[in-house]
Amino acid sequence: MATDSHLAAALLLAAVLIACAVWIRGRLLQSRDRVASAERLAAARGRCLSLAAQELRGPGLALMAQSAEAAPTRRRQGEETRLEAVAQHLLRLADDLADFATEPAPRALHEAPALLGPVIDAAVANVSAQLRPSQRHWQVAPDLRALRMQADSRALEGALAALLRRAARHSRDGDVVALRHVLGSETVAIVVEDEGDGLSAQDLVPESASPAQASGLGAGNGSRGLDLGLTLARSLAAAHGGDIRLESAPGIGARAWLTLPRHRLLDAA
Repeated sequence: MATDSHLAAALLLAAVLIACAVWIRGRLLQSRDRVASAERLAAARGRCLSLAAQELRGPGLALMAQSAEAAPTRRRQGEETRLEAVAQHLLRLADDLADFATEPAPRALHEAPALLGPVIDAAVANVSAQLRPSQRHWQVAPDLRALRMQADSRALEGALAALLRRAARHSRDGDVVALRHVLGSETVAIVVEDEGDGLSAQDLVPESASPAQASGLGAGNGSRGLDLGLTLARSLAAAHGGDIRLESAPGIGARAWLTLPRHRLLDAA
């Protein structure tokens, strides 16, 4: 009798375990399907935004060419015509859409000690290639180049490239864009300063703004595009436990702070 009861209990336990295994397998399959669906949606979104960026670049380049033909004297004197301003706006928006379209889906950070010099060089090269034939004078403080951070170097490069691209868009051919760092008791900040046109109040995204709010800025007066690149830079900084904030002096220039936790700073090389 005892043997029968033990056998019945064993069979019941086996049935429960099988039911649990079937339930877990079903949940895993559902999760896999959701991930695959999210990846398909992300890929479709990227293709859509890439096409939109291409469509915007055509009119932007055409308007830029018309501006060059219509007002060569004013351009030689460094004055921006309204036609050129509209063209620049379209091209900036196209660049922002392209940045957002090519940004990979959120992923785990692959952290390792990273010397900032090569990371900064890669970000500068990326932005410089997009600026040609225009150029900027990149001034990188030697002590910044010598810092080592515990970080995902590719993600950090992407965040820096977005800030450098923003500085380039708000400055002119031949202007200086300077990079330096500021050490705090709990943070280390990489500071990007330009001597361009400064930013309007609408362009300064509050630190408390959500990514959706940040990407939604730019539709009002004084805006300079959706600034999706800045939204992505913020997300990359946030993945490292940091943040990005902007300061501006209209007519003088702008300053962007990429702030990271101090514990990520390793000994200088």
